[in-house]
Amino acid sequence: MPDVRAAPDFRTAIVTGSTSGIGLAVARSLAEAGHAVMMNGFGDAGQIEADRSAIEAETGSPVAYHGADMSDPAQIADLVAATTARFGQIDIVVNNAGIQTVALIEEFPVDRYNLIMAINMSAAWHLCRATFGGMKARGWGRVINVASAHGLVASPYKSAYVMAKHAVVGLTKTLALEGAEHGVTANAICPGYVLTPLVQAQIPETAKARGITEDAVIRDVLLAAQPTKSFVQPGQIGALAAFLCTPAASQITGTALPVDGGWTAH
Repeated sequence: MPDVRAAPDFRTAIVTGSTSGIGLAVARSLAEAGHAVMMNGFGDAGQIEADRSAIEAETGSPVAYHGADMSDPAQIADLVAATTARFGQIDIVVNNAGIQTVALIEEFPVDRYNLIMAINMSAAWHLCRATFGGMKARGWGRVINVASAHGLVASPYKSAYVMAKHAVVGLTKTLALEGAEHGVTANAICPGYVLTPLVQAQIPETAKARGITEDAVIRDVLLAAQPTKSFVQPGQIGALAAFLCTPAASQITGTALPVDGGWTAH
C-alpha cells in the first residue's frame, strides 16, 4: 500500500457501503481525485480485495478496507478508529450504506424496518457524530450523504426507506448549519434509479407486490419515474461526490442535489 502523501490538498475519506454499486464508484472517484479512501461494506472477500487493490494501483492513492457492520454503533466506532490509525485523520465522510425492502406497510416485517432505519439513517448520524468535531477543529471537512430521490418524494411500498432518506436530508441540513463557519460542508446527493445490486434486488419484490412482471417493473415503475427513460450511472454519482470535495464547491452546502433524470421535476 502506498504511503500517505503529505500534499496540502491530500484528504482522507470514509465511504460506507463501497464494495459495490454507487459506493464503489464514489470510492474510485475520490481516489482518482487523489484522496486516501477507507472502503467499507459486505461481499465476497476476494472480490473486495480485488477492487481495493485495483483502485489503489490504478489511481496511486492509498485505499484500505474495513468490514464494519453499519447497523452496529460499536463497529462504526471501530471503523473511525481504524481509519484514524491508518491515515491520521478523517476529512470526508460519504454515508452511502443502504438496504431496501418493498412491502405494504401492514405487511412490512418489523425486523427489516429496524434494520433499514439502523443502516440507512442512524449509521449516518453515528459516523458524523464521531468525525464532525475533528473536521470543525481543522477548519475543513465534507459530509456527503447519499440519500435518494426518495429523500424528496415518496413511492408506495417503501415506507421505511422513504422515512430514512427524508431523515438523511434533514440531517444534512442540520450539519450544514453547524459546520457553516468552520469550513465544513454537508450535502445530500439524491439519485434516481441506478442499476445497482440494491435496485436489481427490488425488481422481483416489486413485481410480487404489484402483481406484474419484472420487465414491467423496469419499464412501468422504475424508468417511468425518470423522464430520460434511462438509469443513472454509478460513475455520475462518483463524479459529483468528488466535485463536492473541491474548492469550487465550498459554498455548496445544505443542499439535496437530485441526479434523477428529471424525476423530481414533475
